[in-house]
Parts: sequence; C-alpha cells; structure tokens
Amino acid sequence: MKVLIAVTHLLGTGHLSRALTLARAFTRDGHEAVVLSGGMPAEHLDKDGIALVQLPPLASDGVDFTKLLTELGVEADAAYLAKRQAMMVKAVEDMAPDVVITELFPFGRRSLSAEFEALLDAAKSLPQPALVLASVRDILAPPSKASKAARAREVIKQYYDGILVHADPELTKLDMSWPLTSDVTAMLRYTGYVAPPAPQQHPDSAGAGEIVVSAGGGAVGQALFECAIKAAKRSPLRWRLLVGGANAEARIAELKTLADDPMIKIEPVRPDFRQMLHHVTASVSMCGYNTALDVLQTGVPAVFVPFDDGGEVEQTLRARALSVQPGIEVLSATDLTPQSLMAEIKRVASKDRRSPSGLRMNGAAESVRIAQSMLAELRG
Repeated sequence: MKVLIAVTHLLGTGHLSRALTLARAFTRDGHEAVVLSGGMPAEHLDKDGIALVQLPPLASDGVDFTKLLTELGVEADAAYLAKRQAMMVKAVEDMAPDVVITELFPFGRRSLSAEFEALLDAAKSLPQPALVLASVRDILAPPSKASKAARAREVIKQYYDGILVHADPELTKLDMSWPLTSDVTAMLRYTGYVAPPAPQQHPDSAGAGEIVVSAGGGAVGQALFECAIKAAKRSPLRWRLLVGGANAEARIAELKTLADDPMIKIEPVRPDFRQMLHHVTASVSMCGYNTALDVLQTGVPAVFVPFDDGGEVEQTLRARALSVQPGIEVLSATDLTPQSLMAEIKRVASKDRRSPSGLRMNGAAESVRIAQSMLAELRG
C-alpha cells in the first residue's frame, strides 16, 4: 500500500510531528509512506527512515493564519503558491498513492484550500482513485462562522472517504470543538491518540528534582518563559526552560539576560525531553496535542497554561478535558503570575503520579489498520 500524507504546519510543529508518527507506523507495517511537508523545516523532529518531500515552505504571521510568509519572512505571492501546488500535484502523479491523508484540512488550513483541492483532484483522477482520509487531532479550532463548517462539510462530501480522529472518545469527542452533521459523524473513525512509543526513563535521570518549562517546538510561549523566570527567582526548586523555534538562540540569549542567574537553566528543546519527564518534579507547558500526550504517557505532574493568543481556544478545551485526571491543573494565561504558577506547581507536585494504563495510545497503528480495511472495501 502506498500512502501520501500531506501536511503544512504554520506555527508550531505538532502537525508535522503527528504526520511523521503516522508515516512511521505505515512504514513499520511494510507500506510505502511519503510525507509531503509544506511548513518550515523542523530540524529537531526525528525523520529517520521517513521519506519526506519538502515544499517551498510557509509559516503564518503569528496567529494570523491568513497571512502566509516564506522562509525569507516576506508574504508568499501567487507564483510561490502556484509552485507549491504544482509540486503537490506532481507528487501524487509520480507516486500514484493508494491512500492520501490530509492533516487538518478541510477543518483548517482554509488559506491553502486551492492547493489541497488540487491535490485531492489529482488523487481522485488516478487510474485507480486513491482512498482519501482526513487526519485530525482530538480538539479543533472551532469555526468562527457557520459558513466555514458548511464549506468543510462540502469538501468532505466531495472528496473524502473517512475522517481519522486521533483521540480517545472516552476523554474527548470531536463535537466538543466542531459542529458535526449526522452524515459527517458517520464518517468519523476514532483511532486513539497518535503517540510515539512511551519514553523510557532517562539513563542519566536528567531533570530529576527540576521544574521543566516548555512551549513545544515553535516560536511561542514568551510570556510563559518570562513568568517562569520570575517564579524561579523566588523558588527553592531548580528550574529548566526549554526554548524552541527557528530563532531559539536569540530568544535564549534574551531570557538568560532577563534571568541573570546561572542556576536557572535555559537551553534549546532537547531530544531527550520526553525521557526527562519521568524524573522532573513537575512540567509546566502549554497544551498542544503532542505535549499533552507526553504528559499522559509519563504521568508527570503538570500545569497547563494553554496557548490562547488571537482567540485560540483549542488548547484550553483540551486542557480542561484532561484536568479531570489527578496531578493536572490548568492556569489561564490571564491568571498567570509567578505566585499563581508556584501555587499550581505545589498542588500538582503533592499528587501521586498517574498511571497511563487504560489510555488509548495506539492511534498510529490503528490508523494503519483502518486505512487497510477501508482500501480493501473500496477496491473490492
């Protein structure tokens, strides 16, 4: 089975990370998988063994997802977007995939509708039309207008055979964040969470006794880091800040100047971050999909400060859904102060570690099984 996964991450790197995990599961099962990536290169992500085709990259202008910037920081013009679209169509024609999976679209990435629909037209025009699946996380950014949900439904009914929802429906269902009609609901396939294998404990017990503050792999979380530094200055605990994004070096220098304290460790995101979570006293982070899974898989006491810039509510909805579990607290950005952060850390650190048993974390393997089954049904 040949599988093409199309993804464009515009702010953080969670969408690409999930697409790579899916591709790795297909490859592990003996299938040919290619990731067609349209976001900025993310060097910190593990791409070993994954065939990745990099399109001319795009990023959003902060949380303005309608303004698309090239790697030079200028707004992408029509010629730039046309080149991307042509490369996407060519990738479909060259590979002739049996399965095409679009990450987030059509529930998001509306500003890239033209290129995604060109890809889907090419997939459905193959001599053997591809099985087309949407791939979405547990929580979506709710549509700001009814017309956006209506348009997503139109695209789904025109092109798609199913929707992979990477969630445990016992914790979160898609209708928590997206209005679903009965015909679209019938197309949902809950896979469980798409998570990499649970991390082992760190061989050096890195992070032991520390408060680790992180904000994913993107260039976000500045207010969280600044507040954490102020809290660290009045705390007897040891603190470590892990900073991501293409401009991480400059951000780290700025934060070190603000901290003016060598005992507060400030460094780039680490590949062993997930292993460290087994040993830290508490994790302080936003609540993106992949970070939430790291917390769930390791049982680490966690304070979530959901990303809410530009009216974003996805992370807030996820954090609230997960906070029913012991040792997880939610602190809104508006309530974030050094005092409130320390209070929540003290609260979660007093709890016993959660067990990850019973949580559905096999979403990548289940996605492979669903795709195989649906393709066999489609082609008789």
